[in-house]
Amino acid sequence: MSHINRRTALQALLLGSAAPWVWNAAASASSCDDHIVRIGSTSAPDSMNPFATWSSFGPLVLTYDCLVGVDAQRHDDRRGYAEAWSVGDDGLTWTFKIWSGMKWSDGQPATARDAAFTYNYLLGSMGKPDELNIGQNGTGGMEQIASVTAIDDVTLQIVTKGPTRWPVDNYLLIVPEHIWKDISYADARSTFRNDPPLVGTGPMIVAEFQQGQFVRLVPNPYFRTGKPTTAGLIVHQFSTKDPIAQGLKSGSLDYGGVTASQWADLSKDPNIVVGEAQNEQRDYLAFNTASGKGAGSTKALQDPAFRDAIGYAIDPKAIVDRAYQGHAEPGVGIVMPVAAGYYSDLGEIRRHFDLAEAGRRLDKAGYRDTNGDGVREDKEGNSLRLELITGQRSGVMEIPIAAVQLIAGWLGQIGIPVTVTRLESGALVARMNAPVQGGGGWDLLVASGWLSTSPHDLLSLGSSKAIDNSSYWINEKFDKYLAEVDSIVDLKKSQELVDQAARLIYTESPYIILSYPLTLEAHRKDCFEGWGTDDAVSQWGYFPFDRMKPRNG
Repeated sequence: MSHINRRTALQALLLGSAAPWVWNAAASASSCDDHIVRIGSTSAPDSMNPFATWSSFGPLVLTYDCLVGVDAQRHDDRRGYAEAWSVGDDGLTWTFKIWSGMKWSDGQPATARDAAFTYNYLLGSMGKPDELNIGQNGTGGMEQIASVTAIDDVTLQIVTKGPTRWPVDNYLLIVPEHIWKDISYADARSTFRNDPPLVGTGPMIVAEFQQGQFVRLVPNPYFRTGKPTTAGLIVHQFSTKDPIAQGLKSGSLDYGGVTASQWADLSKDPNIVVGEAQNEQRDYLAFNTASGKGAGSTKALQDPAFRDAIGYAIDPKAIVDRAYQGHAEPGVGIVMPVAAGYYSDLGEIRRHFDLAEAGRRLDKAGYRDTNGDGVREDKEGNSLRLELITGQRSGVMEIPIAAVQLIAGWLGQIGIPVTVTRLESGALVARMNAPVQGGGGWDLLVASGWLSTSPHDLLSLGSSKAIDNSSYWINEKFDKYLAEVDSIVDLKKSQELVDQAARLIYTESPYIILSYPLTLEAHRKDCFEGWGTDDAVSQWGYFPFDRMKPRNG
């Protein structure tokens, strides 16, 4: 699961001094004997508080339901907190039918009132010093909401200020009012960790969390379709995927995301099934376009002509073939192929890989090697020597270091030496933060983003207001497209606006999209059945852990 998954040689087998003991203890038991599903993950959950983190989606989405969520819109056999939903003729009034008789994992009724509380809790924080705008359960998009009301225990009504699909496209997690009603906004965004055991409506409930080591979940006895038949689930955190592949081979792990070489090796094992699937991840090269505080080493980074020229020196196909061993699709624009209704290959404006053309465009834009030392100068006469930062972030699949090496090599060939700084997750996130939050100061960034295929999320990479705008790019016309797409329900019009915005950001080039990696995963087939087929583990929900069965149970 790429979010459970959706994150260096081993510093320890797991993070923390007790890690080897944890792993050995887990390995001594068999999933076939105790019916506990064991998962290997490189994610790095840091808190079980959905209002304060983006790094814990995996365990949280097993515990809490989205009102609708991505899975419910893609798959007829999956649902979230709402059983059904509809929008009125006015395009503003959304009605959600909540499951009748649903309970929280502590046995208390789970109703429309809890859903209304979750949304109104966020709405009530807006504009206040402690606004809940830093975690997955955040206020982004809620400026479009006029009201949220529980009509009765099974009916929730959301009224929007204008037409928008946000009420079904958001992936906020519904939390129990009786747990959260007395938590202040200041505590919710900082000190309140929401320590286990959690109280949720999902099939598996977080019962224990040891940061950097593991998350242990137990079946929810009140889950609406019946208590899951597996005995629980343990997600083991690793700093690399090597022990995941080893654990799959030995049988001490049942599932894990793997690298391309591991995938090829594990595909030969008769006890293991491997799979690959499109997902929402975009791997990109970002330019630090900031001026003033947090700016990079040269004003050239702020010049669209410089960035466009660099685009001709990047070969996405070579990155796919050589860094991903074919398990990715070449990057083009900000819309990924899995968003089929919005994707375009931008044919008539698409760049091609041509180092000579990159050089010609740099010359034309005023970035020449005037002193013959093999290094181009910027318009201020300073040598262009750029720092590229990268690293493994929680919640996304790892970018092979070979991709970074290819980029550095190509730029070196066109007279722009690059120094690569590889950072651990926390340090990378700190550098990627907005300059007002202490981030910036780098030149180039190779990183990934993973949000949904909603129009808003497709464009958020370029939004001046979005925290995931890693290039710090600001463009009023792009923001206007995003505002428009946020305020319409009509699919065709939405597609047109997304395409126009995608073309604008491609031309301005604050990002060069490198690839759309495929999810590579593997699971053992000897202990459990019901893994699913193409979607062995959902990227957006808890499938199949609500319905898996032990083979010998």
